Amino acid sequence: MTVSRQTAAPQILKNQTLKEYTTFRIGGPADFWAEPKTPAELRALLEICRERSLPYFILGQGSNVLFTDKGYRGMVIFLGQHFGRISREEETIRVGAGVRLKDAAQYALAEGLDGLVFACGIPGSIGGAVFMNAGAYDGEMKQVVAEVTVMDRQGNIHCYSGEEMDFGYRRSRIQESGEIILEALLQLKPGDRQAMAEKTAELTRRREEKQPLELASAGSTFKRPEGYFAGKLIMDAGLAGYTCGDAAVSTKHCGFVVNRGNASFADVMNVIGHVQKTVEEKFGVRLQPEVRIVGER
Repeated sequence: MTVSRQTAAPQILKNQTLKEYTTFRIGGPADFWAEPKTPAELRALLEICRERSLPYFILGQGSNVLFTDKGYRGMVIFLGQHFGRISREEETIRVGAGVRLKDAAQYALAEGLDGLVFACGIPGSIGGAVFMNAGAYDGEMKQVVAEVTVMDRQGNIHCYSGEEMDFGYRRSRIQESGEIILEALLQLKPGDRQAMAEKTAELTRRREEKQPLELASAGSTFKRPEGYFAGKLIMDAGLAGYTCGDAAVSTKHCGFVVNRGNASFADVMNVIGHVQKTVEEKFGVRLQPEVRIVGER
């Protein structure tokens, strides 16, 4: 991938409300907001941030992010539809960071390529999924990522193999490096379309039955502690339905903290804090948030 260094930055908006761009539907304004259409425009934005010592945050589908009510003091850079290309290359698919993960799974299914069925119902973008090594139902991104193309803080392009991504449970090297994922090459294999379609339907049904998809949330709120399931610990602690304001522990799946309408950041954090304290007191296990908490406190 080659990127011009002579491209002007895209339009930059001020005081853009963030709640509309997250699945939690919570968050105050970002000082600055931009949506680059190309890697060159992204590089131009990074240069502006460098020159002004301006913090920046890369946002995709906003499915694993909790913004504070005060918002973000810096620039939020949204990688959306303009980073949404997807194409097949023999038994791999090349997917832009802005492609929704479930759309990539559907594309693979339509192409008769197996390996991404586990992702059929995971919310979020490819960029976010690779960033956190998203997974479900015994599958995770590290199993299919062959190569990742990124941009560093200086605007330089690098490619990493799946092994070089240093994937772990809900982590990758990008979380420490601060690089920006542009696209990923996913290694799949030929599969039976009918069998894959049936498995996709089964996983979709299980999600609908067991997860509070009808309410705003950031998905699973807590990481899975070794040897336990967060949702079961929370349920066994008697916390199903625990509320603070409009934030609550879901009664459908205790691993989810949900927004019942107009929850604030403080509401959610109070629920998270109470869950952590209670579970630790009862079982000696400290639950760690899986959701990324971003913004001015």
